[in-house]
Amino acid sequence: MRWETRPPGTCGIHVVMSRANSIREAIDELRESLPPVAFAHLIVFFSPRYAPGETAAAMSAAFPETPFSGCTSAGEITPDGCCTGSIQIVAFERSIFRFVSTVIEDANCAGVEDASHIARRLKSQFVNQCDAANKFALLLTDGLSNHEETLVAAVNWALGDIQMVGGSAGDDLRFEATALIHNGRIVYNGAILMLVETDIPFRAFKTQNFDPTPVKLVITAADAERRIVHEFNAEPAALEYANAIGLIPEDLGPFSFASHPLVVKVGSDYYCRSIRNMNPDGSLSFFCAIDVGLVLTVARPTDLAEATEATLSEVDKLLHGTQLILGFDCILRRLDAENRQMGSRIEQIYQRHKVVGFHTYGEQFNAMHLNQTLTGIAFGAA
Repeated sequence: MRWETRPPGTCGIHVVMSRANSIREAIDELRESLPPVAFAHLIVFFSPRYAPGETAAAMSAAFPETPFSGCTSAGEITPDGCCTGSIQIVAFERSIFRFVSTVIEDANCAGVEDASHIARRLKSQFVNQCDAANKFALLLTDGLSNHEETLVAAVNWALGDIQMVGGSAGDDLRFEATALIHNGRIVYNGAILMLVETDIPFRAFKTQNFDPTPVKLVITAADAERRIVHEFNAEPAALEYANAIGLIPEDLGPFSFASHPLVVKVGSDYYCRSIRNMNPDGSLSFFCAIDVGLVLTVARPTDLAEATEATLSEVDKLLHGTQLILGFDCILRRLDAENRQMGSRIEQIYQRHKVVGFHTYGEQFNAMHLNQTLTGIAFGAA
């Protein structure tokens, strides 16, 4: 399937997707669906049913002259709606967009200083480094690296006023292996940074849907390196969390984690610290950084569809019409929508606002690594 943001040649972004069984069939289908123009960069989001190595090789063979970046997903947001098992390419025309990209090899704490140097070197490839108004950054990270917070902060510091959004690769809630691809390479435990320059108007945004409650959970025992909480309030973590939301530990799972998020206060705002899964010993693994002493607040979700529509409509108003949104949507938002039987409403909102992207294990927004959030770049008319 092919989806253009506007009639050909007016905006310069093209979206194509495929559900072909083999990766070679899928890439051939995508290549034939794209118009015969020069592209600055291709961004590919693909189901983990397609092997990363084969996907990278097929992309290199089909687009030998075009740089590309991509990652495995926990679901794809396509012109057809939200789905799993597909592969899609977001293609940016060279006449309208300029891309520079690179791999950050090490996403753990030892690689943070290198990440800052890499970001500064990439930024130096732009002639006018001081003008951030026509530039933005995209960051794809390994969703199982457990070090996104420090990496995102280091890259954002080096980029200065350039706004950055992105997402962490997923693997359909298996939590076994996530992967990035860049120009024929497979990247594990790393990140891909893309800097983009364009005269097309754009807006970076984030949206979330929850209100804090008075219920507090203090982490009293944890393995911070592995993002595992063993105790809340000096009680077993799963038991204390279940008590706080009115369930028993046996009933905990992805849907309850999505419907009863935990948040942390940073300044005057609250940010999710979402639970990934419950472990056999009653501990809880998280998508975001945690540590002993951290005070988490049980949050009450607000209407997901209303909050999403309000944010995207405001962005549309600011841009005087949105042509396409490249979005990074937490997998827990999709699960929460399904649990509340509003999945079709969310799909309709995404299709109306032309949102494409993927479901993530975490979202990036400037200096923050987030959970249970939709972040993105919205593009206006040429």
